[in-house]
Amino acid sequence: MDARSLEVLRAVQTQGGVTAAAATLHVTPSAVSQHLAALQRSVGVPLTERVGRGLRLTAAGVALAEAAVDVAVALERARSAVDELHSRPTGVVRVSAFQSGAQLLLPGLLTRVARWDGVVVECSDEDVAQDDFVGLTDRVDVVVAHRPDASRPWAAPGDGVVVVPLLREPLDVAVPHDHPFAQRTEVRPDELADVDWVAVRDGFPVATVLAAVARGSGQAPRVRHRINDFHVAASLVAAGHGVALLPRHTFGDDPRVRLVPLADVRAGRRIDALVRADCAERLVVRRVLDELRALAAEIEGGAARA
Repeated sequence: MDARSLEVLRAVQTQGGVTAAAATLHVTPSAVSQHLAALQRSVGVPLTERVGRGLRLTAAGVALAEAAVDVAVALERARSAVDELHSRPTGVVRVSAFQSGAQLLLPGLLTRVARWDGVVVECSDEDVAQDDFVGLTDRVDVVVAHRPDASRPWAAPGDGVVVVPLLREPLDVAVPHDHPFAQRTEVRPDELADVDWVAVRDGFPVATVLAAVARGSGQAPRVRHRINDFHVAASLVAAGHGVALLPRHTFGDDPRVRLVPLADVRAGRRIDALVRADCAERLVVRRVLDELRALAAEIEGGAARA
């Protein structure tokens, strides 16, 4: 068995099928099937089984895919051992972040990395449903993801993903400057029982926080608009078309709205970096993660002083 075939098998597991694995690996579904067939011949037991019009891994396939994590980690660790001999690691690191996280972190990260010779960070913005962030690590080196307070930890098949905590960002109620709540130091959930909301789509992390606010108010929120772009949401709030939950560090200085903290609800989101375990062994990736951690600490420290 070869490392590439093991990588393909792992992608089939994490992406949930041949077609999705092919798209992630930038190959054809036929190429994926050929790798699976070759791998199956080498181990002598069925690794996949047909389910309807698709394939899924057998128990043996799952076991081998999880073992493939250790193989990938060992290979990257060996490459990293050579890189450690160089004082200046080089290479390209791909970083993705959800939109508001990109606004908060990517400019500072790029400024920090710009002083390194031979290191290139390529950025993209990808905001997906909470359950889909882990899957992005199959094609992006560092995935900046967010989840609500007290939500379940990130998980991946075979535990092949390293989670690097970055910071906690409070979520506040955004209101227009002429709103009755605008001069308040806090607002209780029960006071939000009869307001119009500009909310994110279901399945996204901030939706879970709004559900907690609804439990505190005793009734379902009256959602008038479903907007995932916080800048659009802030514009609607400023124009008097509802209130919204916005992240404090990212939008606290936005002149369009006033952010009012919530009372009696722990409203916030955890921002983490997700990295495949093998990718986390690359020295240049570790340096980018170190800079992300330092930048996040700087943001939280500045917020605490303010």
